[in-house]
Amino acid sequence: MKKDELISVFYSNHQTFLDYFNGLSMDELNYRYADKWTAIEQLEHITLCLKPLTKVLLSKEYIRQNFGSLNRTTWSYNIVIENYLAAIQKGGKAPAQFIPRKSPTIQRDEIIDEFIVSMVSIKQLLERYTEEELDTLVLPHPLLGLLTIRELFYLMSYHVIHHQNQIKRMLNLNHD
Repeated sequence: MKKDELISVFYSNHQTFLDYFNGLSMDELNYRYADKWTAIEQLEHITLCLKPLTKVLLSKEYIRQNFGSLNRTTWSYNIVIENYLAAIQKGGKAPAQFIPRKSPTIQRDEIIDEFIVSMVSIKQLLERYTEEELDTLVLPHPLLGLLTIRELFYLMSYHVIHHQNQIKRMLNLNHD
């Protein structure tokens, strides 16, 4: 996926999630199935995952100096997703800094605002990167280790839809 398409898919998938989220009732937003995250908690998780990117993508030099480079070719979208799903299957979980608060303490509109600001900021920052930089600069991922920026955005584009599908499955269980 070339840069323009990568940015477009990232932004569009996040907007699709937001549109879906905004269509949920308060009961649906706060519905909890077993020990799963509510829809509001899912939104906060995604926002917590986006926020560090709004800072680190500001400086290519910081990325170069702190994370080095990879000694492999860039993974395709499918390989990134396969590796992510395999890591989850093996019990991989979100680290503490990406775990949402419990629903009663989460302010829906505040989280939506943070989500939108992060999404727009990341889109603008990614536009400053060249195709080469997307494949040579790397950032750490808690489950997959070092990923090129392109690989990380393949994953981020998938990640938001993954959580939207989790919400849909949970709410379908509520209606059965």
